[in-house]
Amino acid sequence: MMRAATGGPVRHGSLVVPRGSTLRLGGDIHLITAVPSLWPRLTPSHRPDQRSWPSSLAWLACLAALAVFLARAPLTWAAAALVGVAFLALVAIRPVVALVALAIALPFGDLRTLPLAGANLVDLLVLLALLAWLARGVARRQIVIRWPRLAIPILVLLWIMGLTLTQAVSWRDGLPEWLKWAEFACLYLLASQTLAGRARWWVIGALFVAGLAEVALGAYQFIRQVGPEAFILNGRFMRAYGTFRQPNPYAGYLGYLAPVAASLALAGLGCWWRERRRADLYIGLAGSGVTLALAAGIGMSWSRGAWLGLGAALVVVVALRSRRTAALTAAGLLLVLFALALFGTGWLPRSIVARLGDLGGLASDLDPAHTEITDENFAVLERLAHWQAAERMFDDHPWLGVGIGNYAAAYPAYAQPHWYDPLGHAHNVYLNFLAETGSLGLGAFVVFWLAAAWLAARVAWRHPPRPGGSASIRAAYLPALAVGVLGTLTYCTVHNIFDNLFVAHMQLQLALLLAALAAEPGAA
Repeated sequence: MMRAATGGPVRHGSLVVPRGSTLRLGGDIHLITAVPSLWPRLTPSHRPDQRSWPSSLAWLACLAALAVFLARAPLTWAAAALVGVAFLALVAIRPVVALVALAIALPFGDLRTLPLAGANLVDLLVLLALLAWLARGVARRQIVIRWPRLAIPILVLLWIMGLTLTQAVSWRDGLPEWLKWAEFACLYLLASQTLAGRARWWVIGALFVAGLAEVALGAYQFIRQVGPEAFILNGRFMRAYGTFRQPNPYAGYLGYLAPVAASLALAGLGCWWRERRRADLYIGLAGSGVTLALAAGIGMSWSRGAWLGLGAALVVVVALRSRRTAALTAAGLLLVLFALALFGTGWLPRSIVARLGDLGGLASDLDPAHTEITDENFAVLERLAHWQAAERMFDDHPWLGVGIGNYAAAYPAYAQPHWYDPLGHAHNVYLNFLAETGSLGLGAFVVFWLAAAWLAARVAWRHPPRPGGSASIRAAYLPALAVGVLGTLTYCTVHNIFDNLFVAHMQLQLALLLAALAAEPGAA
C-alpha cells in the first residue's frame, strides 16, 4: 500500500506522488491516476487553459462529420447512425446499459457474425461494456476494482485451461475456446463492479425479456412445423429450437432462467400473502407467467436432459424457500415415488414415458460399434460412442487432456466404427472436461462450481426473508435471486450430463447471474 500524505508529496523510490494522489493495492484495487497530476510538473510550460481547446475542436469535428454523414446518407443508415450514437451516449453515461443490451442480445448473437475472427454482436457488447467502464473511471480519475468472490477459482480455471493448450493438436480450435472462458471471466469481473442495487434487476429483467422472445419463436416453430424434417414430432409438431439451430441448447438457454423466475415468483407471492402489498402481487404474477412460459418452451424442445434438469431445479427452488415448503416438497416426492411403485408409469403420458425411457440405455452395456442402429436408439448410441471416446482420450492424457477445445480435433483417433462425426463435444460436460483438460481441468471446474453454489447459498443465508413488517426489496428478493441461481446451478449440473450448456454464449448468462450476487457488498 502507498498513500500520499496530506501534508506533502510522498517519495517512493524515484517517483514523487503529488499530494492528493493515491495508489492502493489490496482487497480492492484503486488506481487513481498519478500520471495526470504529475504531467503539469513534468512540463512546466503547460497551462490548464491550453488543454480545453484541442478537446473542443475534436468534439466539433466529430459532430460535423456526423452531420455530414446524416445529410448525405440514406434514411435507413441515418436512422441507424442516430440510434447508435444515442446508444453509445447512454453507455458512456451508464455502462450498465451495455450489460442490459448484452442480456437481450445473448440468444441472437450467432445470427450475424462480424468479420473479426468469428466474433459477433455479443462479443462486441462485452467489449463495449468494458471500454465504457474504463472510460468512466478515467474520466473520474479513479478506477476501483473490487475483487469479488469466485474471482480466484475462475482465474485458476482459466490458467489451467491455458496450460492445456501445450497439449493441443490444433490451436485454431483451442484458442477460441480459451478466449470464450476468458470472456466469461472478464464479464463476471466487470459486471460484479456495476450490478449492485437496481442495476441487477434491470439485467435480470432483460434476460427474461430475451427468454420470452425465444419462447415465442419456439412456439411458432413447434405449432407451424417450421424447421428441419428430423425435428418433426408425431407428424403434428416440430421440436422447438429458437435461434440455436438445435433443440437441446435452446432448452438449455431457457433452463438457465426458469429457476430464477420461479424463485422470484414464490418470493413475490409470499411477500404479498404476508403484507398484502400490490407491488409484490405484480412481481409474483409476472414471475409465475415467465416461469410457465419458460417451462413450456423447454417442454416444446422435447429435450430429455432439460426436463430432468428443470425438475431437479424446481425441487431445489421450492425446497429452499422455507422449512414449510421443504417439508411439502419432501412429501410430494414421496407421494410420486409411491405412485410409481404402486401404479407404475401407466398414469403418465405415453409419449413422455417413452421419451424418458430411452435414457436407460445410457446406463446399459450397449456397444455402439456392434449394436444395430435404429431410429429409437440412435441418440443413445451416439452419446455412448462419444462418451467412450472421451474416456479413452483421458486414459491417454490423464493430467492435461488433449487440450482445451481439441475434442473434435483428437476425435478421429478415438472414433468407433459407424460414429465418425465428432459433433464438437462429448455431449457430457464432465467427460468433455476430462478429455480436453484432464484431471487438473475437471478438478478446477468442480472447485469453481462448488464455490459458485457457496456464493449463492451465502447470499441467501446472509439476507433471509423477514416475515411481517415492511420487508425491503433487498431483504425479500435478493435471497430469492440467490435461491434461483442455486436452481440454475442444479439445472446445469443435471442437463450437462447429457449435453454441453457452455456453447453459443450461454455461459455468459451464468456470468451475469453470479455477478448480480457478487455485486452485493455482503457477498464480497
